[in-house]
Amino acid sequence: MNSAVAFGYYKPPAITLGLIRIQASNDGLTAITFIEPTAVDTADPAPQPNAHIRLCQQQLAEYFAGQRTRFELPLAARSTTFQQQVWRQLCDIPFGVTASYADIATRLGNPRAVRAVGAANGRNPLAIVVPCHRVIGRDGSLTGYAGGLARKRWLLAHEAAARA
Repeated sequence: MNSAVAFGYYKPPAITLGLIRIQASNDGLTAITFIEPTAVDTADPAPQPNAHIRLCQQQLAEYFAGQRTRFELPLAARSTTFQQQVWRQLCDIPFGVTASYADIATRLGNPRAVRAVGAANGRNPLAIVVPCHRVIGRDGSLTGYAGGLARKRWLLAHEAAARA
């Protein structure tokens, strides 16, 4: 596994979302995170996106245009086996649909693993692409999101509008 890491940015159409920072190794994407535009330090080296980052930027543009409902990108985030299982389940939640932590735990064959599913969901380093924003509370409430609830609300509304 080659550990060289490249990075780039994507500016989504809504100012509410801020800026998206994309990191990738030669093996695939390692992190996609929301940042505030002011968090880009002018002392940072200029972004040098690799092919994985450019493909991610293209697919994010399609997603925000309402033309892409599922991402087809090489993922190379470090994680435990359980986290990988949870993240695969997240990727199976259809565009514009939500699921609860309990739903995910049940799909994994362990309905009592709700908290473990929540912890794995919270450690997802690949925002939007591994759609942890589609996971809500059992009662339908919006629960925590590493990118903030305003971003989660925006993403869910975007998907609902694009699906309609």
